[in-house]
Amino acid sequence: MKYCEGCLEKQIKIEQLQDENRLLKVKLRYHERKQQEGYFGISTPSSKAPFKSNADEEKTNRKGGARAGHAGHGRNSYSEETADKVITIEGDNLCPYCGEFLEFKEARQRTVMESEPLRPQKVLYKLHHKFCKRCGKGIRPKVSTVLPRSLFGNQLAAQAATMHYYYGVPMGRISGMTGILSGSLVNMFHRMAGYFAPALEALKEHYRQSEVKHADETGWRNDGQNGYAWLFCTAKVSLFCFEHTRSAEVPMKVFGPDEICGVLVVDRYSAYNRIRIRIQYCYAHLLREVQNLQKDFPDSLEVTSFVRVLAPLLAEAMKLRAQPITDRQYYRRAKKLKRRIIETNKSPAHHLGIRAIQDIFIQKEYRLYHWVDDRCVPPDNNLAERDLRPTVIARKVSFGSSSDAGAHTRSILMSVLHTINKCKGNLSLESILKNILDKIASYPNTDIASLFHQILHST
Repeated sequence: MKYCEGCLEKQIKIEQLQDENRLLKVKLRYHERKQQEGYFGISTPSSKAPFKSNADEEKTNRKGGARAGHAGHGRNSYSEETADKVITIEGDNLCPYCGEFLEFKEARQRTVMESEPLRPQKVLYKLHHKFCKRCGKGIRPKVSTVLPRSLFGNQLAAQAATMHYYYGVPMGRISGMTGILSGSLVNMFHRMAGYFAPALEALKEHYRQSEVKHADETGWRNDGQNGYAWLFCTAKVSLFCFEHTRSAEVPMKVFGPDEICGVLVVDRYSAYNRIRIRIQYCYAHLLREVQNLQKDFPDSLEVTSFVRVLAPLLAEAMKLRAQPITDRQYYRRAKKLKRRIIETNKSPAHHLGIRAIQDIFIQKEYRLYHWVDDRCVPPDNNLAERDLRPTVIARKVSFGSSSDAGAHTRSILMSVLHTINKCKGNLSLESILKNILDKIASYPNTDIASLFHQILHST
């Protein structure tokens, strides 16, 4: 079949225009996604997302109330024995409408929760100095609720530290609530961090000995310079490190050069590759990459088919550990999921994006299936993500640390407070911190490392 020269030129031009149109559509789709989701696509933090979509209609129209079988935390009334304070209000004796004397009918109770104003009290301690006639020495009593040479009591110090380093209340807000200057608060926190510095070694030792460990990092500015907040955590320990660098030397300080037992759950950041430990990659990050692949190539039937198969498998793997099933059922279903994930990633593919995802599962297979052999190992790094979220919120409010000393103090006090909160049981975080400060005030040579060993092994 012969074509005229003009028709051939037209066909070539049509194909060129089709290729150009296809390329422009890809670029347009990329810019639309960037405007909709932000620079990092589906992984863009909510604080940097240029547009936040409305909540799903199913969630907004869902009826309230607790789930079936949930114990609930409803409002409870108090009796005179359990109430902290009982106030009787008799009211007027005359009717406000006609002026007649009122007769008593009954007494009704109204339960209310109230708090005292958060203002520090000025306390004057009169210390009786005594003299021993036999040895000639003077005896001075100690105040067990105030640290040596400190202007502020342990209750106030524990309250301020908890508000700032655990709940993320800005320093200026605490200063306005308590009337204490910000400089005095900073000095108090630095001094408190000096007492708790030995506790970091106890936390590191407990972290190294744990069978399942998590690690993650996020941005944190220090003195106007870019830095990073590192988190190394388990179910009982949260160890924070605020450093200038994101290099592997930071996790190496925590893990050391020797081989470590257990499994470390992380994303695929290369800084953790130098650690001599078994690594489990986070499936949540892999799932986002798979979902991004479909958004990048929505017109590809091969990509759509691949994502429809692999994405539900990864999601099911992350949910399996929390299912109310026996260990025998868990391991049977986990092996089945592993087999299906491997088969999906070993199936032949022509699309380069699919091959890139498959290469991760093939080349790093030894870092992807520890959750199959041990139910205690989660296939996601959600524990570290949740523990790091308060730091991300504090970053939005405080914009980072003002100095290296401030970053060091934050590393110590955040590690101490978040670890205590995981081990506190039914006690309040503030009261536990206050009791530790009281012990230091009464016995200045208290072994803080041993004290935290007891806290970590008490639950």
